[in-house]
Amino acid sequence: MRRAGLGEGRPPGNSVASGYSLYEEENENLQEGLRTKVNSLKHLSIDIGNELNYQNKMLGEMDSDFDSTGGLLGATIGRLKLISRGSQTKVYCYMLLFALFVFIVLYWVIKLR
Repeated sequence: MRRAGLGEGRPPGNSVASGYSLYEEENENLQEGLRTKVNSLKHLSIDIGNELNYQNKMLGEMDSDFDSTGGLLGATIGRLKLISRGSQTKVYCYMLLFALFVFIVLYWVIKLR
């Protein structure tokens, strides 16, 4: 098969070979560009995989931390329920004293400004 526009109307010779060499050179340049792009995509996908592994590890650690925190909060809530089962007046008295303490500290901080 003949390529259109190559060597038409001329005797076969040097011009046809130079036309093919131009196409070969262009193909090699395009191949090199494609190879560079594929290489950069390969490195990018490897970096994404590394980042995913790191974040999965962090999520696993966070999951165990949240589980231990949930257990601690459950125990604290249980203790608060035990305290609240006692006399209600004691709890209200402690809450009132704490609120009074907070207001005194805030007043003192604002006054010193």
